[in-house]
Amino acid sequence: PQVKAFVTQDIPLYHNLEMKHLPGADPELVLLSHRYEELERIPLSDMTREEINQLVQELGFYRKETPDAPVPEEFQFAPAKPLPTLLPPQAPTADGKTPPKHDKEEHPDL
Repeated sequence: PQVKAFVTQDIPLYHNLEMKHLPGADPELVLLSHRYEELERIPLSDMTREEINQLVQELGFYRKETPDAPVPEEFQFAPAKPLPTLLPPQAPTADGKTPPKHDKEEHPDL
């Protein structure tokens, strides 16, 4: 019942979050790249509605006030963000220190 309430009442409030019903399948959140390549699957069966909402927001999905509310420009491509696991490791410099990471990385798919 918790997942069903999330699906029917909360999904319409999230930008770039879409529900696909697969009869007989356990509910899961499937994260796709902008090329629709699967990145990760997160089972939702044992989560409460509040936990699912928290997870989706932590992943960077923008929650609107109403289903028809406009999405601010800065959230049009949300939840695209850098993933630490996809960034190349930094090689130490000659003095043995790791160079600082740049904040303006390209946005890998999410």
